[in-house]
Amino acid sequence: MTGLSVVSLHATHGRSPVLSGIDLSVEEGALACILGPSGCGKSTLLRVVAGFHPAASGSVVLHGRTLDDGRSRVAAERRNIGLVPQDGALFPHLTVAGNIGFGLPRAERRARVAELLEMVGLAGLGDRRPHQLSGGQQQRVALARALAPRPGLLLLDEPFAALDAALRADLRREVAATLRKAGTTAILVTHDQDEALAFADTIAVLRDGRIAQAGTPDVLYHRPADAAVARVLGEANLVPATHTPFGTLPLAEPAPLTPGALALVRPHQLRLSAEASPRSVRAHVVASDFRGHDHRVELRPESGTLPPTLIAYTPHPWPQGEAHVSVEGPVHALPERG
Repeated sequence: MTGLSVVSLHATHGRSPVLSGIDLSVEEGALACILGPSGCGKSTLLRVVAGFHPAASGSVVLHGRTLDDGRSRVAAERRNIGLVPQDGALFPHLTVAGNIGFGLPRAERRARVAELLEMVGLAGLGDRRPHQLSGGQQQRVALARALAPRPGLLLLDEPFAALDAALRADLRREVAATLRKAGTTAILVTHDQDEALAFADTIAVLRDGRIAQAGTPDVLYHRPADAAVARVLGEANLVPATHTPFGTLPLAEPAPLTPGALALVRPHQLRLSAEASPRSVRAHVVASDFRGHDHRVELRPESGTLPPTLIAYTPHPWPQGEAHVSVEGPVHALPERG
């Protein structure tokens, strides 16, 4: 069953178009992500759905109820939509329990607050003030406050951006688990591809006010619609799909190849060797950076038909100098150069 349906949505800032024909469907109870760079329209889309910005045309429907059709709008406070902002926006003068229970009917406040404190892992901290909590704990309080009135949809506006990398990864995992446990339909807005891939059931890549591609994380990562989507989802080596110096590259899906077609080779598909092989290309190792779980190796291939730089992920460091590069596994063909 569809929880949120956005159809042919257009929105403007003044006379300038920002969203141009957005179509988005989020199943009830699913975790979705809007992914894209700054200025692509992510925040405007979030604000239109929340009711803070009017649609110029198109429609926003939540659980069968039309919230905005470009002519009439349901007020934000009557949409039953929760919002977790980037900074948490907690009330500093209220306790944790007071923040979570703010706006709830008095009769159910105590039980609901206790339930949510347990759900977000903050049981026993209800009497603390926001300044007595860590950044991650404050975001858990913001999540609990947004979930308190049992919203039909929860919007998360880059809520992990201000946290350090390790805490960000742990918290997004906890938040995703909490939302799945609560059965809440949610949309995360982010520009972080790792965050999108780890969090969402479905990802919509937004580009210049339009959805370039939407689908599961696996589909978008391995079968992007074009070169730009491929790069949004992670580092990508885009090499000729035909007449390649690597020999004939097997395709993950059969596809007609035009002369300008490209093949997507993710960095983990490149293999480095000290010795040449029939399907390898000689390259110069420019840099090898340790990243904890692997090494990111930057290469300059000698073949003029390849990009000037290739990126490989390897389990071991590579010294600067010569290396021979080959491709392992099937590749995805892109329709055109880009």
